[in-house]
Amino acid sequence: MSDMSDNSTTHSRGRERGAINSEGISITQKTPEVLENTPLKKNKHAWLKWVILVVVLGLLFSFCIWARAVGLSTYIKSAYNFLAVPEGQIASTNGRVNILVMGKAGGARPEDSPDLTDTMILVSVSLTKPDLVIVSIPRDLWIPDIRAKINSAYYWGDQTTPYFNNSGYPGGKIGFAKTITAEVVGEPIQYGVVIDFSAFKDIVDALGGIQVNVQNSFTDNLYPVAGKENDTCGGDPTLACRYQTVSFNAGSQTMNGDTALEFVRSRHAAGIEGTDIAREARQQLVIDAIKTKIMQPKVFLSPKIDLAMLGVIKKYVETDLNLPTAGILARKALEDDKDIKQYLIPQELLINPPVNAVYDQQSVFIPKAGNGKWQDINQWFLSVLQ
Repeated sequence: MSDMSDNSTTHSRGRERGAINSEGISITQKTPEVLENTPLKKNKHAWLKWVILVVVLGLLFSFCIWARAVGLSTYIKSAYNFLAVPEGQIASTNGRVNILVMGKAGGARPEDSPDLTDTMILVSVSLTKPDLVIVSIPRDLWIPDIRAKINSAYYWGDQTTPYFNNSGYPGGKIGFAKTITAEVVGEPIQYGVVIDFSAFKDIVDALGGIQVNVQNSFTDNLYPVAGKENDTCGGDPTLACRYQTVSFNAGSQTMNGDTALEFVRSRHAAGIEGTDIAREARQQLVIDAIKTKIMQPKVFLSPKIDLAMLGVIKKYVETDLNLPTAGILARKALEDDKDIKQYLIPQELLINPPVNAVYDQQSVFIPKAGNGKWQDINQWFLSVLQ
């Protein structure tokens, strides 16, 4: 990234820059304090399980239907790779394949920037033993090379600015995001996947709905109405028009995409169901229901559902994985299902510097060792990927 150092910008590049020294630290910046509380609690990543679900099930499901669509020879090669797992046909480093999984709001939340990847996960798969490591990357990590948060790297992958020109960058937006994230990780990242969160509802609908066993009845009177996030409600001080009431009764029921989305996103129910723990439990119920439905032979072998799922994958998933490689990773994902380790970057390796012009007046995280000094974090990644 040496071609961009000290000359980059941010998503809001029109703002004035503060005076900085040779290490990229503001001359007037106060000494930052170590984070007292980790910003990386699991409940801050409510979409994490959905993203992993789409990637793993997408690999398992789509490698067959894509192959069916592109021809017999590709299908045979993909099926062979799924069964034999030939290591020489997949890019790797020291026996591991690193995949950057990014989730973007897309059309799911129109008020958000559609190309900001607010969920970023490194998925590392061992080719030599059952071992799958998942590390959540904080979206607010400050990247001095692009003078922006890491969640905007995908956006900048095809942009031309007065500071740098990414037009024609190798690998495009995914390639640029992989390069930026690899500096933080300290290891090469071979593949990338970008998933639009809008896919969740469409996946459930493509499967013809799912059967979910609701554990507890609950009512949420403050479920947000899509598209009314900024509605003034005609001056109503309670802003009641922004919300609707959703209710669920305990017991087994069939859910379509909209209903499943309400079920997993509800957060304002009274009692236990209004907690983050309960919401994560509901997410797991839906994930299990999707897995159960998608693995039924009558579903998996249905041409109608195959085509619907293919449409969802083509519409919402962007990747540089080819089909034969997907076959290998799908098999490894199955083998490693019981050997998944999830990590957060330790809070003691990060600091939250004061908001100032160096970071475009944004609240960000930087390495405790200093802005852009990733050595300690690189060593931590090395330890968990061994």
